[in-house]
Amino acid sequence: MECGLLFSGGKDSSLAALLLDGFYDVTLVTAHFGVTDDWEHAREAADALGFPFEEIEMDGEVADEAAEQMREDGYPRRGIQQVHEAALEAVAAEYEVVADGTRRDDRVPTVSRAVAQSLEDRHGIDYVAPLSGFGRGAVDRLVDAHLVVESGPSEEVPKGDYETELRERMRQRWGSDVVTNVFPNHEQTRVVGRA
Repeated sequence: MECGLLFSGGKDSSLAALLLDGFYDVTLVTAHFGVTDDWEHAREAADALGFPFEEIEMDGEVADEAAEQMREDGYPRRGIQQVHEAALEAVAAEYEVVADGTRRDDRVPTVSRAVAQSLEDRHGIDYVAPLSGFGRGAVDRLVDAHLVVESGPSEEVPKGDYETELRERMRQRWGSDVVTNVFPNHEQTRVVGRA
C-alpha cells in the first residue's frame, strides 16, 4: 500500500519513515506554501534516507490564517495545528495511507482520535501515527542508534517544516519583532543520513 508520510526532514518524521518502511511503500511528503525554498532540506534528507520524495504546495491562505492566529494568540500552537491538519488533508487526497511523525508527548501538532477518524471517514484512507506510543526519550534513543542528525537553534538549522515558512510569512507581514514574540527559541534537528 502507498503511504504518504508528512515529512519535515527532522528526526521524528525520519524515524517514523524507518518504522513504516517494512509495512508500506513510503513516500516522504513535504507540504509547503512556496514562501521559502527551505523545503528542499527535506528533499535532501529523504535522499539521504533512501526514500522517494514529493512536495505539495498548499494554498497560501492556510499560511495567512495560521500566521494571523499565532499573532493574535502570541504563541504558535493553534496556528501550527491548523497547518498540520490542512497538510494531512492534502496528503489524504493523494495517498491511501497517511502518516506523520507525531509523538505521544507532543504539544503541537497532535492528531486527536476524532480528527483521525474524520480524516479516515471523509477520504477513505488509513491514518497511521507510528510514534504515538513513543515518548521523547525513546525517540531520542532510537534516533541516536539509527540516524545522523544536525541540531541547533531553529533559525540556524532550517528544515522542511511549517515553522520556517510561517516565521517568514509573519516577518513579511508584521516584521521580525512579531516573529520573536510568537516563536520561542528552541532546538531543531535535521536528518543528514542513516547511522
